[in-house]
Amino acid sequence: MPRSKSKSRNRTKRSTKYIFVSGGVISGLGKGITAASIAAILKGKGYTISPVKVDMYLNQDAGTIRPQEHGEVFVADDGIETDQDLGHYERFLNTNLSKVNYMTTGQVYGEVLRKERAFEYDGEDVEAIPHVTDEIIRRFKQAGKNADIVIIELGGTVGEYQNAIFFEASRIMKLRAPKDVIQVHVAYLPIPGNLGEMKSKPVQQSVRLLNAMGIEPDFIVARAEHYVDDRRKERIALFCNVKKEDVISNPDLNSIYEVPLVLQQQKFGEKILNKFNLPTGRKNLEQWRKLVRTMKTVKKEVHIGVVGKYFGTGNYHLSDVYVSIIEALKAASWYNKVKPVLHWIDSEKIEKEGTAILHKMDGIVITPGFGKRGIEGMISAINYARTKKVPYLGLCYGMQMATIEFARNVLRLKNAHTVEVDDGTPHPVINIMPDQEKKLLKRDYGASMRLGAWVCVLKPGSKAEKAYGTRRIMERHRHRYEFNNKYRKQFEAKGFVFSGTSPDGHLVEIIEIADHPFFVGVQFHPEFKSRPLAPGPLFRDFVKASIKNKK
Repeated sequence: MPRSKSKSRNRTKRSTKYIFVSGGVISGLGKGITAASIAAILKGKGYTISPVKVDMYLNQDAGTIRPQEHGEVFVADDGIETDQDLGHYERFLNTNLSKVNYMTTGQVYGEVLRKERAFEYDGEDVEAIPHVTDEIIRRFKQAGKNADIVIIELGGTVGEYQNAIFFEASRIMKLRAPKDVIQVHVAYLPIPGNLGEMKSKPVQQSVRLLNAMGIEPDFIVARAEHYVDDRRKERIALFCNVKKEDVISNPDLNSIYEVPLVLQQQKFGEKILNKFNLPTGRKNLEQWRKLVRTMKTVKKEVHIGVVGKYFGTGNYHLSDVYVSIIEALKAASWYNKVKPVLHWIDSEKIEKEGTAILHKMDGIVITPGFGKRGIEGMISAINYARTKKVPYLGLCYGMQMATIEFARNVLRLKNAHTVEVDDGTPHPVINIMPDQEKKLLKRDYGASMRLGAWVCVLKPGSKAEKAYGTRRIMERHRHRYEFNNKYRKQFEAKGFVFSGTSPDGHLVEIIEIADHPFFVGVQFHPEFKSRPLAPGPLFRDFVKASIKNKK
């Protein structure tokens, strides 16, 4: 026991360490997965980790950005609407994060201007340096208040105008405390098809851009289709002024959950800790190894139809829009020892071609969304799941659409709808929340929805209560509309079960259909708290039901 106390005292005396993860050459390289993997490795060695994502846009948060523009909007317990990388951090660390773990240029400049208006700069002329950089550094240190190591992912690619001020802040931190700051640069090594050879010049150019800002990387994470060979590592080391052993391969893999293991095979964790002069600690990635073994060995497949309306962007389809749902379905499938085969189904296609595409699905998920586009296709898919007894999980909008489908086809309420789409519907079974109506009239859109974690009370004996194994849960929300309680008795009389509500019983949180193997709709977003090592209970039981229904 005395040894333990001594170790604790020594740790409190250590200064917080900072790892900056930047990217070069192209966007979408996987900086977020790299940062999350480093976090998982260092947590496994016994360190407390606080990750931070920096987005360079002037928005206050990600809440008002189109999903096709920026991918999924991830919501934390405290209601902050963030970039999807925060979701990766939570999944890799198996922990809940908050607003201190997320930063945008808009937040920084907004706070600097607030301080100027409040005369907190004592009449100085406010400038990018030191005032903006000081505010950035203050936020980084706030994120590290209770952490051993802060891992900061700088959004975008090196050389862009909008992120230069954040790189400058990292340079200043390194200047002030050189032993406490490490720079990790993630860059791309392409293999042109006409050459068939891995090229290192893009990495060299990217690092030179970093050097021009006064920053020298301590590590280079080489993203490529394959492992980087010694020849390429030697050239990168020579021209980028790093040691050969500090060039870390990060090849394309079948799953993002393999990345921590691949990085640790190269002793990345030990190398980082050695540069910080910290004990290298124990090795504890056994849970990850077990997860990866399961992923690679399961043979039996389960086919899940993921019906949404935000997949398309030009000639391409983006699964990033629903990344938390996808990862939750994967985690639940691996838990049930099956291989997930996910089918992206555009709800507008169902409107045009019917539900034939659903016939081979073992289970159907309806994704969140807003607005009228594609919702009749969603309703048709729900009707198919309900009448054909196919396991169904409706998320947020998916719960609302299930309510509309039941109202139209079981209760025979003609033209029943949500007022979000048809404010003149004779049967507004989904209505706007009173406080939200006031906000919309004022065009108060940003961070104004019902956001964050709220308590939900579950009905005894319901599928939801059996899944969670408790009567009270907390799940994360992001919505403006709710079930219209004027129709509650009509729905209940026909077997529509309200299995989860707010503590006061007013807000409907979960609906089920009694005579169905698994038909559950939730007003919240259970995907946000599902983790690869701890799958969301509803996803777990939905996949289990889908396996039983296997075609």
